[in-house]
Formats: sequence, C-alpha cells, structure tokens
Amino acid sequence: MTSPTPDALLGPADVRELAAALGVRPTKQRGQNFVIDANTVRRIVRTAEVRPDDVVVEVGPGLGSLTLALLEVADRVTAVEIDDVLAAALPATVAARMPGRADRFALVHSDAMHVTELPGPAPTALVANLPYNVAVPVLLHMLDTFPSIERTLVMVQSEVADRLAAAPGSKVYGVPSVKANWYAEVKRAGAIGRNVFWPAPNVDSGLVSLVRRAEPPKTTASRREVFAVVDAAFAQRRKTLRAALAGWAGSAAAAEAALVAAGVSPQARGESLTVEEFARIAEHAPSKESGQQ
Repeated sequence: MTSPTPDALLGPADVRELAAALGVRPTKQRGQNFVIDANTVRRIVRTAEVRPDDVVVEVGPGLGSLTLALLEVADRVTAVEIDDVLAAALPATVAARMPGRADRFALVHSDAMHVTELPGPAPTALVANLPYNVAVPVLLHMLDTFPSIERTLVMVQSEVADRLAAAPGSKVYGVPSVKANWYAEVKRAGAIGRNVFWPAPNVDSGLVSLVRRAEPPKTTASRREVFAVVDAAFAQRRKTLRAALAGWAGSAAAAEAALVAAGVSPQARGESLTVEEFARIAEHAPSKESGQQ
C-alpha cells in the first residue's frame, strides 16, 4: 500500500486522549462534534475530489481529524479555527502525526466570518465539517471572499444540506438555496451517520458539494442587489411576490411593476423562482438610480 499508515489519522481513542490532554469538552455553543472515524474523513476527502495540486482551506478543524486526511492528499492545507485551545494545539498534532507534511500546513486563528485573506497560494478547494449554527453564513462568506475556490464539500446538519441543495419548487427551497446557487452548482453528496462523531449529535449530517459556476448569473444588478430581493421574497414566504416585495419596492404596485418588467408573475412565490429570475427582478428595482435596494 502506498497510502500513509492508518495510524496517522485520529481514531476514537486518539480524539478522546487529545481532548483530555487539552482539557477540551466539545461545546454546544460552537456546535462542536469531533469526527472520530478515519474511514469517514477519508471518504469526505474522496468525495471532495481533492487532488495532489489542491490548496485546501478547512474551517473549524477542531482536533484535526479531517485536517490530517486532507494533508494526505492535498498540496497544502490552511485551517481556520476560532477556538483558542484548539488553534494552539493543532500545529503540534500535525507535526507529531504527519511530520513529513507539516510544512504544507498553515493555521489561521480567527473567526471564519472575519477572514478576508489566507497565507500562501490562493485556495482551490474548501472542505469542512461546519458547525450547524453558522454553516450557511460561513459557507457564503468563504465563497464570496475567495473566488479561487473551485470546489467545495461541506458536512452540515442534514436539514441544512437539504436546504442548500434544494431546487425551485421544493418546500425547503429558500434563501440558502438561492444564494449558494448564485456561486455554484449545488447537490447533496451523501449522508453521514451520528456514530462517527464525539459526542454523537442528536441530528443526522449530510455532505453538500458545490462546484463554482464559470461566472455568476449574467445580470446588470450587483450581487448585493440580487440578494436584497431574495431576502425580501423569503421574509414572508407565504405571500405572493407582489406582497412580499412591497417593502423592497416601496409599495405593492411598484413591486408588481418590477415583477412584470422582469417577466415574473406577481402572483408567484419566492420558492418557485430561480436565481436568474431573482436577478431579473433586481435589474428592475424602482428608483435603482437613487440607491434603493
């Protein structure tokens, strides 16, 4: 076998031992559930199609289970960790378990939502086990901030995975679905059982694959303008777009005019529209010249 020895990765005993040595107890506040199964992290790396020339950014590496599996394959891995204790310990874990790859690893001790630059070459892939409470904003922030990220695979709560990958017309299609689709082609990429985590969560997890579009939807509206329409449309998702966009447009009549101009039925609801249709509505925003969104 040419692959690194299995004991380079963290098993259940290793994770608990590391956590005990660091005095770490996974917190619900940060949505921490550490992966304790080497086969699962290798499966994530395979599903992400990580290549030997990839520069991977990982958000929320925790004790390093996925980090080590990524380092087996990728050219470089940069991990972004907010937790003081975990951030301080991770470089030592990498050096101890994968000394030959330690120079390929970088750590950024920060809140991912505040990261605007990363050390080394631009990232080509994002692979992460995202805490469910911040999964969507972190994902959208990283895709927006780092346009070099071509492929993304995130593990999130199953319900969040469904929302991200939902198509127009689905009951769970909403703001995350549309905004993720602005950047990428999105699809479910598998399910993850609860028993591969410590502590075992009381929800199932799912993998979501996002492959960046060659370019965003063609529109004269800015991303911010398009997203403002999306937010307004789903803020009152039971209402027709004529009613839901009244606040955004200034009145229901102005919303209707914008919708008709965009070729969208004023009686439609947000859950039936594609990201391209939202972009067309944004192009016809009333008083767009005066800066109204």
